[in-house]
Amino acid sequence: MTALALSGQGLTEFPVLPPGLTRLDLYQNSLSAVPASLWEHTELEVLNLATNRLSSLPPGISALKSVHTLDLAHNEFASLPDELGELAGLTEYLYVGDNRLTAFPSAWCRLGRLRYLGCTDNRITALPSDLSGFSSLRELRLYRNGLTALPESIGALGALRELHLRGNRLTSLPASIGSLGELRQLDLRENLLETLPGSVARLSKLDKLDLRWNKHFREPAWLRDFEEAGCMVLR
Repeated sequence: MTALALSGQGLTEFPVLPPGLTRLDLYQNSLSAVPASLWEHTELEVLNLATNRLSSLPPGISALKSVHTLDLAHNEFASLPDELGELAGLTEYLYVGDNRLTAFPSAWCRLGRLRYLGCTDNRITALPSDLSGFSSLRELRLYRNGLTALPESIGALGALRELHLRGNRLTSLPASIGSLGELRQLDLRENLLETLPGSVARLSKLDKLDLRWNKHFREPAWLRDFEEAGCMVLR
């Protein structure tokens, strides 16, 4: 057996796992603890622990060098270990949304092969100053946190295609955002933006810019020309 799917089974205790697993799905149970023995299953490639009652992880998750998809969303984590940044095989998805996270560890920025990061619906107020390590990231979802600013290093995410920032407390964007040459979607709904940096006009591949529900937004003169050039702008 290489795959074990036990989602929605009402489990309150971690099951005994057979050797050789590459996929483990324990989504939507009532688990409150993860045994350290889980990290002995080093052949795991997909690990789904979403929608349980987990609030902590034992040390040792960095042993899962083959994991390319990790889902820890919809739990009760107030923090997650820096060790996640050592998961060199994490290339596809990291989901940590809908927890109680208040910090975004800079150690995670070592995930240079990760393509998708979902860190929504938490309590994060700031990002690490240097995000450049996320060199392969294509989609970054940070909506419904408490972010008040983005670091200049956001512009180093040259592979990024979607940036979702709805429901934060952003009052401005760094000029470096204009360096995101592959960006297709930029969601800025429900922030406190007053205007946009002119560098946004350089985003030639942007096809959707969502600015709704920014009460004090003053539309820059170039925005209508940008819209006429092919970008759908939602106001």
